[in-house]
Amino acid sequence: SAMDRYNSSMGDIGLGGLSGASGMPKPVSATNSSGSGSGSSSADAGLNLKEINDILRDVDDLIGLGAVKKEIHDMVNLLLVQKLREKRGLKSPYISRHLVFTGNPGTGKTTIARYLGKIYKSLGILPKGQMIETDRAGLVAGYMGQTAEKVQEVAGNAMGGILFIDEAYTLAMNKEGDFGQEAIDTLLKIMEDHRDELIVIVAGYTDRMDEFLDSNPGLRSRFSKYIAFEDYSNEELLQIFKGYCSEQDYHLEQGIEIKLIEKFAELRHAEGDNFGNARTVRNYFERVISNQANRIMSGGSIMDPGAFGQAFGDFTGDMLMTITNEDLT
Repeated sequence: SAMDRYNSSMGDIGLGGLSGASGMPKPVSATNSSGSGSGSSSADAGLNLKEINDILRDVDDLIGLGAVKKEIHDMVNLLLVQKLREKRGLKSPYISRHLVFTGNPGTGKTTIARYLGKIYKSLGILPKGQMIETDRAGLVAGYMGQTAEKVQEVAGNAMGGILFIDEAYTLAMNKEGDFGQEAIDTLLKIMEDHRDELIVIVAGYTDRMDEFLDSNPGLRSRFSKYIAFEDYSNEELLQIFKGYCSEQDYHLEQGIEIKLIEKFAELRHAEGDNFGNARTVRNYFERVISNQANRIMSGGSIMDPGAFGQAFGDFTGDMLMTITNEDLT
């Protein structure tokens, strides 16, 4: 079949087959199609396949982001096939690697950008793979000429990796005396002059990013790939909250998960367009553990200096770890 021929060809550079169950590619393999490992090694193709596998597993382990994960796998597949074509002496059309991430705050854009830096390094596309995050304040100065210098400095720090510009639409404010356009013009030239050394990711709200890309004729042509980050469901926010608990040695009292889901729905409604998804959950988690501390210490006499040390011995580990319904205010 065509897939068999594809998998066999991928084995020639030590990539194995990439088709997996439920439409998600399976981890790449460092052996040839016969499994003997006698085919061309991953090093011959300039790849670190173990690292690629590890990164893709980490991406797949993230909560939610189903469509985003598929986009990442699709990108890796394309880049691997381009490596195969290069090895066979075939032409590989240049495809812009600069990206547009659209979506609300707290939906994983920065996290995915960081993983992409690691992926591109493992694929031999970027030499360093670091991710430098900035925004308007990091790029725009108050006087003519200073903005270009700031952009060049930030881009220089990101060279060999990814430059991630959050809320990039704020660069295109089109106000008199604003130097955002100077930042855009400088950035475009750097992207053209260093297209094999730097990948730029611009991120922000979906509608605002469209305005940003329309603000300069050269922007849309350089950003050909869009990845949309959807808001987390309330059930996914619960998993994120439980992840924070696990990381910090807390656990939930039995039966309060439904109350948490209801709480996330309330927060989503109350914050409206300002809802911060995982950021909101993080802030709420910090509030909950503060509530827990107040509940534990509410005995009154605990703050008596003479009884303090003795009282501390009365607290069990489970008491200090458990988040109860009372804490979810």
